[in-house]
Amino acid sequence: MGLPLRATRAFRVRGLVAGVVGTLVLTTLGCQQTDGGQHPAGTRSPARPSAHATTATSARSPSAVPPHRTAAAAPPRTIPSVRDFTPASGPGWRPGDDSRVVADLKGPLADEARVIAAELGLRTTSGPARRGDLSLALTPKESGGGEAYTLKVTGGRARITGPAEAGVFYGTRTVKQALRSGGRLPEGVIHDRPGRAQRGLNLDIARKFYSVGWIEARMREMADLKLNQLALHFSDDQGFRIQSTSHPEIVSSQHLTKDQVRQIVALGQRLHITVIPEIDSPGHLGAVIRAHPQLQLRNASGTTFQGSVDISKPAAARIVDDLMREYAPLFPGRWWHLGADEYLALTVKDPQASFPQLVAAAKRKYGPSARVQDLVTGWLNDRARLARQLGKQPKAWNDGFFAGGVVGPAKDIEVEYWTGRLKETARQPEEYLKEGRKVVNLNDSFLYYVLGQPGGFTYPTGERIYEDWSPAVLRGSTPVADKSLTGPDRILGARFAVWGDRPDAQTPAQVAQGIRLPLAALAQRLWDPGKPPLSWSDFTRLAARLGV
Repeated sequence: MGLPLRATRAFRVRGLVAGVVGTLVLTTLGCQQTDGGQHPAGTRSPARPSAHATTATSARSPSAVPPHRTAAAAPPRTIPSVRDFTPASGPGWRPGDDSRVVADLKGPLADEARVIAAELGLRTTSGPARRGDLSLALTPKESGGGEAYTLKVTGGRARITGPAEAGVFYGTRTVKQALRSGGRLPEGVIHDRPGRAQRGLNLDIARKFYSVGWIEARMREMADLKLNQLALHFSDDQGFRIQSTSHPEIVSSQHLTKDQVRQIVALGQRLHITVIPEIDSPGHLGAVIRAHPQLQLRNASGTTFQGSVDISKPAAARIVDDLMREYAPLFPGRWWHLGADEYLALTVKDPQASFPQLVAAAKRKYGPSARVQDLVTGWLNDRARLARQLGKQPKAWNDGFFAGGVVGPAKDIEVEYWTGRLKETARQPEEYLKEGRKVVNLNDSFLYYVLGQPGGFTYPTGERIYEDWSPAVLRGSTPVADKSLTGPDRILGARFAVWGDRPDAQTPAQVAQGIRLPLAALAQRLWDPGKPPLSWSDFTRLAARLGV
């Protein structure tokens, strides 16, 4: 993907006291600052340490917060905001010198306990919790799904429960942020869960290489925002960036070793981020073609088409399949991205006249009525079949799905919708949804950070995502009108995408800074389906205070 050619809802707070009492709560507890404290808009708080580094908490007490202050609490300020908070009267919780993180250290939450303990400067222990402690526990029968959690603060203790490890981990992110934004957790109960299941970052490392350290730093930022996917586009015309034993001849000199990929994947597992591989085909294979020029797509007059392989040649499929089989164990997560966008044979005026070899192959395989688009769709289906055999859920870009052919795209391939730019393939998002397909939002108007801003792209802003985008805005700025098509079971989520079309346009540090607020805004809109509770200026001040 990229562009070589591409071209009101406030917090639901039950029983919250209004007016003067609410103002008193804000000033006494000091943890509900809508402006994020003393940091002016557009500034950063001190750099956030890694998920395993110690962070000193503010105003550490000898043990738990002493039992005074009994006004009902307001919700903590976090990004994304918590979805449901039932306040109670009481002092809240903050870690003291005797506080511990309590969990079964031989059980599935051991890593979650160690991460938050390191961040808060506490020790971990098993056994019963006491006053002043933060405890973590799995409650398999708890509702809300595997990413839901409950955070209860009462009696000088804080307790996070959830049906699965991911939800408990997200509860620890809320604890960390609440302590940063206000110094304590408010008294009461938080019930929280995401609005959409897929939330993340798409990173093009094929055209612009990023170091392991840079990628891991972004993953830690993503985890604090409760984002759960990192998609790596590591094969394109400009480079192939992961070590290969099956086809070492295609690998760029600057690449990730398999051990480095394992390191990234292992961090993702600790942070509940799934790393999704993408080998884009049958277009965007220039790195493969350089090593295998015989696979280059040519039209009837011999003109070559950049990055596209001749899919009438079985060797083209063999190389891609070899790579899929090689890398499947390296990426143990659920998904495999097949790419499938911008195959140049289908961008010419008359594909049938231009590519007689593709037409002949289509007719041999799919019958006398088959066309070039059917051969391309068959390529997608064949790769999707292999992905399933490898235990993966296939994904593909929306412009790899064609209507009206002899061969139709397999119904279980998730549609990653990005484009309305190419007239030849600009099907409206409603078409995919009405076909019953599952869709993930990568709207190129809001969610594409294309280095160098070629072809009319501009760097997206967090403010525009925060104010004007929602998961239903799949194309342009208008949401899909039929709300029955846009629920979380149909539009599964979204990712923010960084593309390296002009790789030297920004340094890695500039990219990291440029995507910071867009990722925070995306996290808010994907976690909480309602209108954001803060103004944009207050949100940016909160982000600066939180260091996200």
